[in-house]
Amino acid sequence: MSSELLTLLMFATLIVCIPLGHPLAITLAAVATLFGLIDNGFNVPALLDLFVNNNWGTFLNYTLVAIPLFIFMAQILDRSKVSEGLFDALYLSLGKVRGGLGLAVIVVSTVFAATTGIIGASVVAMGLMAGPALLRRGYDRGLSAGIICSSGTLGILIPPSIMLVVYGGLTGLKETSVGNLFAGAILPGLVLSGLYIGYVAIRCGINPRLGPPVPTEEDVHTAGQKAGMILKSFLPPFGLILLVMGTILAGVATPTEAAALGGVGALVLAALNRKLTWEVVVQSSLSTLRTTAMIMLLFVGGKLFSVVFLSMGGGDVVADLLLGMDVSPYVVLAIMMSVVFFLGMFIDWAAILLVTVPIFTPIALDLDFNPLWFAMLVCVNLQTSFLTPPFGYALFYFKGVAPVEYTMGDIYKGIVPFVMIQLLGLILMIVFPGLITWLPELFFGG
Repeated sequence: MSSELLTLLMFATLIVCIPLGHPLAITLAAVATLFGLIDNGFNVPALLDLFVNNNWGTFLNYTLVAIPLFIFMAQILDRSKVSEGLFDALYLSLGKVRGGLGLAVIVVSTVFAATTGIIGASVVAMGLMAGPALLRRGYDRGLSAGIICSSGTLGILIPPSIMLVVYGGLTGLKETSVGNLFAGAILPGLVLSGLYIGYVAIRCGINPRLGPPVPTEEDVHTAGQKAGMILKSFLPPFGLILLVMGTILAGVATPTEAAALGGVGALVLAALNRKLTWEVVVQSSLSTLRTTAMIMLLFVGGKLFSVVFLSMGGGDVVADLLLGMDVSPYVVLAIMMSVVFFLGMFIDWAAILLVTVPIFTPIALDLDFNPLWFAMLVCVNLQTSFLTPPFGYALFYFKGVAPVEYTMGDIYKGIVPFVMIQLLGLILMIVFPGLITWLPELFFGG
């Protein structure tokens, strides 16, 4: 059977199997096993050797130790309610501005994203805190849902991000080391946050009914009191961000070592917040174990799929198809970004990385694209996967904790403009690559 036919059948089988509802890691491994046996003439020992040799290297990757450490940091911070005080302070400060409560949600989510990196924690926390508050203040339900879901997804991009750790562990390239990826993701994350803020401010400025300001008689705090509340609630998480990111960007610690520092810092913040109990530690550890096991199982399934796909010549088939077209390299880039966006509607981000990165990275290198720039475009693109129906995880996280007044229709309607904003952000990063490459060059050289 030809490589072209095997490639087509392998992808077709994966697309057919995904909606069946089996765990994605098992689906990837099963499809890989089936086509690996077909390709090597049903030589089971040879296929097992291929699987073991490739996965052994994955589990020896020191960088991936950062994954459970960052997850543990996020779980502790989530349970210590570090972000609640900041939300209250910004709500009081921005309440008199049209759309001010929505702007406060975006700012807090941006700060929260820089301390957690777990989408579920961000969306659930903001859904519980801000969902009812936005509803009580008369905010449009669709706009409210869009604000909470979209700003909550910033955690997958703004470092320390688990997705960036996974990406860095996959490529093995110096240009896409975790340190470079962390530095390269800072401005894109802030750009997206700024675009959200601009959109909400403009829409509510034009139509105040979408986000009415807090009545003047309810504003009983002085400017000094508000400033004190913001500083008191902002400095602890900002200090933790500096501890983690500062040590990485300064070259003092590796991402894994910085993640360990972040875990200790999270425990200290929880203690200062009087939330550090034995139950919090145990529950955080169990959640860390479950999440890490899920990610690593996806690593195994995704690695098996990509190894079989590449070994039977699938990577060469895709490369020849894309590179053989007589078109601009940016047309090829648009095709690859479209594939990532489409897969994001149906597949978890980790599986998309594990399947596409080994295939698309060599193509990007052949097209003379900066590997760091290309990597960040993929990661920004993948942020939309949490918002795009039918399987946008952020939408279901929010629906699970939101008041009953928020219908799925409201949520789907509300996220459409924010998906468009994310795509606008992706275009800006294609047109202005310095948004991605400037900070890595500043901290780590050219």
